Amino acid sequence: MFSGMSLLVLIIIFLAAAAAVWVAGIALSDTSDLLSERFGLGEALGGLILLAIATNLPEIAITVSAGLSHQLDIAIGNILGGIAIQTVVLALLDAVGLHGQPPLTWFAASLVLVLEGGLVIGVLIVAIMASMLSGAVSVAGVGPGDLLIVIFWGIGLWLLGKARTDLPWQEKGVAPGAQKGRGVAQAEKVKQAKDKGHSTTRTVVVFALASVVTLAAGVVLEQSGEAIATDWGLSGVLFGATFLAAATALPELSTGLAAVKLGDYQLAFSDIFGGNAFLPVLFIVASVLSGQSALPQATSVDIYEAGLGILLTTVYIWGLVFRPKRNAILGMGVDSFVVVVLYVLGTVGLIAISRP
Repeated sequence: MFSGMSLLVLIIIFLAAAAAVWVAGIALSDTSDLLSERFGLGEALGGLILLAIATNLPEIAITVSAGLSHQLDIAIGNILGGIAIQTVVLALLDAVGLHGQPPLTWFAASLVLVLEGGLVIGVLIVAIMASMLSGAVSVAGVGPGDLLIVIFWGIGLWLLGKARTDLPWQEKGVAPGAQKGRGVAQAEKVKQAKDKGHSTTRTVVVFALASVVTLAAGVVLEQSGEAIATDWGLSGVLFGATFLAAATALPELSTGLAAVKLGDYQLAFSDIFGGNAFLPVLFIVASVLSGQSALPQATSVDIYEAGLGILLTTVYIWGLVFRPKRNAILGMGVDSFVVVVLYVLGTVGLIAISRP
């Protein structure tokens, strides 16, 4: 699509598509919250699936485009690299959104979030194990690993839904200093929509338009990104895990800052963990569209990215349990600072092992 264009033009196109993803992604998040409330989905399974799909439409578009063009290295790199960089978004929310206050994990404090982080780790472990299976065992390109990830994710969502309403071994109550109720941000969005007289029809139309823009921009990101990577001599895996993943994480940053501003710290965490748990489900999309199971095509670099995602998620799970109250450095908690350091070191390692 973009062959023959100069590098400068490609970069401008890439940045414009990233901006479109940013703006449309915010609209998607806002309208999906409203639709969830209007149709009574709430935090039931249907509402969780709708939110996961809406917040990951850029990644879906990139996966579809890469699958159709048989660029599985870009699809795999964007999925696994996206998990690591979206986890780093939490550190940015901690430093920027809560500068000078106790860390994000102090306010979020929720065992449900610990379970959500566990689901992210579980799905990634299944993906790593599935990458070791032979690609010859597949039906219409779908391998056993692709199916197992979808099943594992679905069961995990169902269990999370139950955990939000009843954990039989847990006494009811709120951790000292923690957020007292979940859903503050969504309630505020619903209130603002009612005050402005936004109808359900209008909300559906905005959601649909934002979806189209996000999908189109995602395809442009993948195609222009592939051309830029070729021009720079980067592998599709490395470009997908860094620049492409950063571009698709912009909506999460904006919606996360909005949630923190409204005091809905648990939502900020849940959006990241929920999106990260959903991303490996896209392997089945890449497999169907490319006609071959994606996971067996994963390289050592891809496994490295998955390991980095597990490592960063584990740090935040510990943070949610230990709840550091003081900021460590740069206005963020010690857990967020450790995540940033590990991500920087991990990216250096990623560049090193990506070299031929």
